[in-house]
Amino acid sequence: MIPGTAFLAAGYRRVGWALVAGFAALVALAAWLATGGQHIAVRLAVSPTGLLLVIAAAVGLAVVWSLVVIAGYRVLAPDSTTRRQHLFGGLLVTLLALGVAAPAFEAAHLASVQRNLITGLFGGDVESATVPSAAASNPWGDKSRVNVLLLGGDGGDGRTGVRTDTVIVASIDTDTGRTTTFSLPRNLEELPFPEGSELHDAYPDGFWAGSESESLLNAVYRNGPNEHPEIFEGSTYPGAEFLKVGVGEALGLTIDYFVLVNLEGFSQLIDALGGITVNVNYYVPIGGEPSLGYLPDDYIAPGPNQHMDGERALDYARGRFGLTDYQRMDRQRCMINAIVEAADPMTLLTRYQQIAATTQDIVSTDIPQSVVGNFADLALKVKDAGIQSVVFDDTLIRPAYPDYDEIRATVQQALAMTPAPAPTPAEPAPSGDSSDAAAGTATAAPEASGPAAASESPVTNATDACAYDPEAAQEALDKGEPPTKRG
Repeated sequence: MIPGTAFLAAGYRRVGWALVAGFAALVALAAWLATGGQHIAVRLAVSPTGLLLVIAAAVGLAVVWSLVVIAGYRVLAPDSTTRRQHLFGGLLVTLLALGVAAPAFEAAHLASVQRNLITGLFGGDVESATVPSAAASNPWGDKSRVNVLLLGGDGGDGRTGVRTDTVIVASIDTDTGRTTTFSLPRNLEELPFPEGSELHDAYPDGFWAGSESESLLNAVYRNGPNEHPEIFEGSTYPGAEFLKVGVGEALGLTIDYFVLVNLEGFSQLIDALGGITVNVNYYVPIGGEPSLGYLPDDYIAPGPNQHMDGERALDYARGRFGLTDYQRMDRQRCMINAIVEAADPMTLLTRYQQIAATTQDIVSTDIPQSVVGNFADLALKVKDAGIQSVVFDDTLIRPAYPDYDEIRATVQQALAMTPAPAPTPAEPAPSGDSSDAAAGTATAAPEASGPAAASESPVTNATDACAYDPEAAQEALDKGEPPTKRG
């Protein structure tokens, strides 16, 4: 159990104490990496070179420890040991050697899986016209904030192309990690582009693709490059380039990077995690199409702490029959929160190979490998600093006639605020906020138009919409389940 003690017992004190000291140093190093040296551990976990070192160290540890066990038996076995005793002893030593080597080899295997994920997800073959040029040498430069566009693409069977129904910008303070997210509705119209750019020349009055339904925000990723393939010719993800420039102009921010997650693949990720747990405050429809008069197949009933597999979670995130897009936006945020909650260390360790394979299949990004370590450092700051969010729902903007000057002013107001500490996931919504929780909206929107009043704020804690509201849930249950096609 402790390498070197066999040599001490056999009288080889110099060798024994050297091995014990080495083992103690390894334990101390592991303890430090898990506590004060977390930033180093995270850096190693996202560095291909660092992961190679981890693999080599784990294999070396397994071999050396196994040899120490074998050598310890040899120095302790007395000369009078019989052949039968040697046979039994050899079998026991083999089992002990395998026992100490197996965890180290498993660590090497996980490191190899992680390295494949990092090199595959953040490969060097991604071409982008909008990634900061200083990324390789000085990722943040003199930037006080780094802005990442988070897209949820609702692609899959029976769907033509990718529609980005989820559009969120995470603006992260590079010094403190304080983060504000801005959620834009999928039906936002007339997405603007910066004056003097090729995109502005192509769309001087905002994005338009021939019809209203094909000109909404969720259609830009697909229709922009189809109409003007020459603008971002050579880019690996031209649709994301359109959105980075347009959403940045809409919010008054410079978007540095993007991450696209295929929501269809989320079900695989959730299954890989063993499911997620969410609160449901109202009946959520499964299927149904209002424009065609198709009623839902069923409903997810209100209730706290509902455990969902991947298929049910996708129903929860997509359902919109009789509900608003803003409610769906909030449920998608809740699903993301639930995935983060489900990804505890033990789950990640036991299911990591499946999780990593699924992640590589459903995620696309233009974040270069050279800045992944810096993002890992920033992630530790974000975890401690708190997250606040702004949802641009119809209490703040009119999606068909958006006032982008007002949107930019709201963004600046939000960025000037300090995120409040997040409540625990199990904490119920305050009784005074039951109407907001029942509607599924996380926006503490001002009554007056615009963000002019300093006492009014469009900002809320990112987890508010995901809390359970027993009053709202009971009210929904009292009304009874809405009709389905089977009813």
